[in-house]
Amino acid sequence: MAAGGGRYFCTAGRGLEPFLAREVRARLGATEVDRVSGKVFFSTEAEPGELRKLKSGERLFLLLKKHTPIPVSRNKGKVLHEIKSLVIEEPKYWLDVISIWRNLHGCGGQKDNVSQENPSPLKRKSEEANIATKRQKMEQVRGTMSEECQAEGGERCVVPERKSDQDCWTESKTSLEDPSKSSGEEPIANEQLSFSFRVSCRCSGAIAKILTSQEIGRAVGIALMKQCGWRADLRDADLEIFIHLNDIHSVVGIPLFRLPLANREYIKTAGLRSTIAWAMASLAEISAGAFVLDPMCGLGTILLEAAKEWPEACYWGADISDSQLEGADVNIRTAGLMDKIELLKASVKALPLPSESFDAVISDIPFGKKFKITKDIQLLPDILQEMERVLRVGGTIVLLLSQDLHKCMDGITKHAENDSPNAISDGASETTTAKALNVDGNSSSLVNGIEESFLSSRQTRFGSLVPDGVYEVSLGKTDAFIYKYRKISSAGNQ
Repeated sequence: MAAGGGRYFCTAGRGLEPFLAREVRARLGATEVDRVSGKVFFSTEAEPGELRKLKSGERLFLLLKKHTPIPVSRNKGKVLHEIKSLVIEEPKYWLDVISIWRNLHGCGGQKDNVSQENPSPLKRKSEEANIATKRQKMEQVRGTMSEECQAEGGERCVVPERKSDQDCWTESKTSLEDPSKSSGEEPIANEQLSFSFRVSCRCSGAIAKILTSQEIGRAVGIALMKQCGWRADLRDADLEIFIHLNDIHSVVGIPLFRLPLANREYIKTAGLRSTIAWAMASLAEISAGAFVLDPMCGLGTILLEAAKEWPEACYWGADISDSQLEGADVNIRTAGLMDKIELLKASVKALPLPSESFDAVISDIPFGKKFKITKDIQLLPDILQEMERVLRVGGTIVLLLSQDLHKCMDGITKHAENDSPNAISDGASETTTAKALNVDGNSSSLVNGIEESFLSSRQTRFGSLVPDGVYEVSLGKTDAFIYKYRKISSAGNQ
């Protein structure tokens, strides 16, 4: 393992892998970028401070091993031997690993930077002063775990006691005993490596039918205790070793940070998942001096993510709900963005804003959550028309739609196709390549790499709005769709 640039992998919600691959290239200058379902592997010489700035990823790991899937047989002992052979190395190897890991954290590997999966108040030190903050962080981490389960192929999380099958996740933090008590063997003393650890294992697919994650984690943990003389500590370990086994690959890594990247310290009350909000903002092609509107802003997550990443633009948020606006105001103040984001109370159907006054409109349309689909879904065309009105020619609209609204949008565009001679069909659009993040924030540049997530090349225009991509993403328990449109003419020149 080289002491220079590191090899890493980052987990991502399903559908966000292309956004993450694009981001690590642009933000970190990453090379050898390889994305699979739920993960992006890459190499970079970036410092931990830069790695922590990733916005579209969930959890970041230092990659130790990446191999083909473990051969599966009915002999559990043989399979466990293969797994232990993947992980167990000479103590010198682990000394090198720990040296690199400590260097990443700046001499000492402070525990507050070490990742702990799904931390609970019993397993964390008293970092927060009140229970409300603790509960909020717990919900965020639970959401991350749900997101990671969706990322690895839509498999369902189950409690550790339940038997695994191909459609289920198994996950555990292994309970370890001192191997000297059960085997009579004395662990190898090594003062340089004498610190605490724990093993976390996640497995799915064929191997999950043979072994549980508890069995795998326990076997690996005991082997490491014998080999390196480490001490197992499930609550406050110095080092955590992650093993991911599925039908695609076998991966071993060490988490770099205690909390997921998706946990934003500047968001007091979370609304839309921050990774989704950032991905939407990255599609809006925000440039310096641009005016950006979220006409259904809720708690303001999209505006917060956009303003943090592209601070040279001006942001406006509107909502009809007083409580949502109050929550958004608290979030904005917590993030220190009072001079960047303006809020107003208004209906998305009648915005008190001049026509063609915004360069980008970004919104999570909340139908099906707090509104009745059967009644209010009929308002979607009116909402689109109002967004189109306030958008400048050449500007972009980025919308997050539920599955029901996705179907409704298809119906709207089919109707528009019948009414418009300028409908766009198979391959006719010149804008089927998405825009890439420019970290400097002034403009976006064309790249390839995201068009694979388009659901269809056959899309139709809505009024003066030309479709520029549809992306299916996971919200954890459900899927949603990010729609991007570009305005090509004024309302009177269609």
